[in-house]
Amino acid sequence: MREGRKWRRLLAEGHMRRRDFLSLAAAATALEAKGSGAATTAGAAKEVYPGVWKFTLGTPEKITPAATRRYPPAASGLAALPPVGACPVPVSGMATRRGYLVRAPLEPKEIVYGLGLQLQSFIQRGLKKKLRVNADPKMDSGDSHAPVPFYVTTRGYGVLVDTARYATFYCGNQRRKPERPRPAAVPKDPAGVAPNDLAVAYRRYRMGEPGEMLVEIPQAEGVDVYVFGGPTMRLAVQRYNLFAGGGALPPRWGLGMWYRCKSDYDQAEVLKLAAEFRERRIPCDVFGLEASWLSHAYSCSFTWSEKFPEPAAMARKLSEEHYRLNLWEHAFTHPTSPIYEALLPHSGDYEVWGGIVPDFLAPEARKIFAEFHEAKHVAIGVSGYKIDECDNSDFTGAWSFPEVSAFPSGADGEQMHSLFGLRYQDTIQGIFEKRGMRTYGLVRSSQALAAPYPYVLYSDLYDHREFIRGLANAGFSGLLWTPELRNAETTEDLIRRLQVVVFSPMALLNAWYIKNPPWKQVNRQANNAGQFDPKWEETEARCRAVMELRMRFVPYLHAAFVRYRREGLPPLRALVMDYPDDPQTWRIDNQYLMGDGLLVAPVVAGEAERAVYLPEGEWFDYWTGERHAGRQRVTIPVPLERIPLFVRAGTLLPLAEPTQHTADPRSWRITALAYGGGTVAGTLFEDDGALDPGLTEVRLRWDGAGNSGSVRRSGAGLGPRYEVIAWKRIE
Repeated sequence: MREGRKWRRLLAEGHMRRRDFLSLAAAATALEAKGSGAATTAGAAKEVYPGVWKFTLGTPEKITPAATRRYPPAASGLAALPPVGACPVPVSGMATRRGYLVRAPLEPKEIVYGLGLQLQSFIQRGLKKKLRVNADPKMDSGDSHAPVPFYVTTRGYGVLVDTARYATFYCGNQRRKPERPRPAAVPKDPAGVAPNDLAVAYRRYRMGEPGEMLVEIPQAEGVDVYVFGGPTMRLAVQRYNLFAGGGALPPRWGLGMWYRCKSDYDQAEVLKLAAEFRERRIPCDVFGLEASWLSHAYSCSFTWSEKFPEPAAMARKLSEEHYRLNLWEHAFTHPTSPIYEALLPHSGDYEVWGGIVPDFLAPEARKIFAEFHEAKHVAIGVSGYKIDECDNSDFTGAWSFPEVSAFPSGADGEQMHSLFGLRYQDTIQGIFEKRGMRTYGLVRSSQALAAPYPYVLYSDLYDHREFIRGLANAGFSGLLWTPELRNAETTEDLIRRLQVVVFSPMALLNAWYIKNPPWKQVNRQANNAGQFDPKWEETEARCRAVMELRMRFVPYLHAAFVRYRREGLPPLRALVMDYPDDPQTWRIDNQYLMGDGLLVAPVVAGEAERAVYLPEGEWFDYWTGERHAGRQRVTIPVPLERIPLFVRAGTLLPLAEPTQHTADPRSWRITALAYGGGTVAGTLFEDDGALDPGLTEVRLRWDGAGNSGSVRRSGAGLGPRYEVIAWKRIE
């Protein structure tokens, strides 16, 4: 070591004391050992649940997603999945001068997905991602509202690195130098891959060669790594979600239409618009209030403003009209808040917008925060929250607490940023679970093991193609995402965005900065000036038809969420998750599956036709009934009133009567569409609405030979009952 020779020379010449020499030499020896390849340790896999292995490498930190989780693994669900043999991938680790490094091999043609809500990219193989919480994720660097240190591959396994640090994932884009020279070779493109961009990416990222996943965790001295077996990609994701506790099951009203009012609305304006929606037959289950309900918003007081003099009466009136009430807020607590003084010792050492930051890792802070919200909001009829600003923007937007912050729980600012959204959800979730209620809400930050939380991610960014990609990406990481509709450039843009919204986990119109509904006027300035489009009623009718389409699909979507809860199967997911052996699906980020039987192919404004890839099997055009063979790309015209939808042969599609809200008994009346020949079956669930719901399984079956349908029930649910009013075969 060059430094060692220098220190010995200084010691010999009398320029260094012996004890200083020994101290420096010892430190250098420790660093050298810490940073050398010789320190690499191959992890020993321990199967902690069926198909789930744990590697403990070095000395893991105490504050991690798994260590602070609210929900235990869904052990019965994990046990019910098909068995797996040995751990599918070896994992090793080593301490370095920078922290801790995790290694796992990647095979040729092994494609990597996941890492949370990645809006700018779909395939992660060949990329470098630093998973940092960021409210403005405008670059494909790994910054995200919900960076999740979990990835899944087409080999049929997933890997969770249990850290709250800003970990960097090198997804097979680095290659270690060889021990001997090797010939330069260009890997062949994958067989059967038509798109040129995939072939280029295949060469660029060396997908045809063996690779290595490198995960660098700063500051850490070790980490727990969990491996989730398949043997399919879909099963690996299911195991991850069940390990998280199982998927969220929203209340049925949460699957209806949502509308958020302009941020400065008052109580009278809220009730007036709610009445207008019912009068004009606009479907809506949830009304959301933005910042004006608060007496102080940035930071928050959590008390009602003068604009809402009778909040309990307002909530009661909305309930009578079958609306649920949702409140916007963020956690940074203003000095005028009644809980400020009590929270002060249970908060971080830096302020945000003049308010303190509650330490939601500490039970004392969660208790203070939750008890006030329960008494002042939920007790008078509030059904849920929009949890805003719980991400981080101190490096782009100059707000939020710094990474150097310290919290009473022992977390630093980096760890708190990673976990703040999750632990905030814990705090709010505790209110409703205590009262035996289900809720559904919004959140702007999440992380690992989030599947059980009934909160949907959203973003202040507004690129339509990225929002569609978010729907395909979120399912890899146990996240829910809404491409919410705010405003639009044109009427066409409005309709196209609304069509995507209704085929998402939350059908949300967020009109926080326009006074009137967007179908009256898409231009923000004109809308707020009360200048309506002369043809607004025609646009309203088109929007109503799209929203009624959502109401038709509520029973089908609810059944998909029940599977999410029980089996960990994402209700919306990318095509590659179900068809990983088809190279054509590898890069498709503008189509996705909803449930098992419906393929959704959104359209962006300006497109007159749409190319749709249909995977293996037979598929029926939802609008025309035309049948198409799978494993081909079809190009279809896309009139404005249609979003391309294809139904897989063998699907029994239950469509409800379109209603203004899900409490309408007619929303339980079903037309059952049987696609394809022979016998076709499907399952619905009658939900009693309880926190731990009793679910009656309703088995619908179309007998092709007898040309008749039947309904069979099992289970103990006491909710409303589905009634099949018509059966139709589509073939």
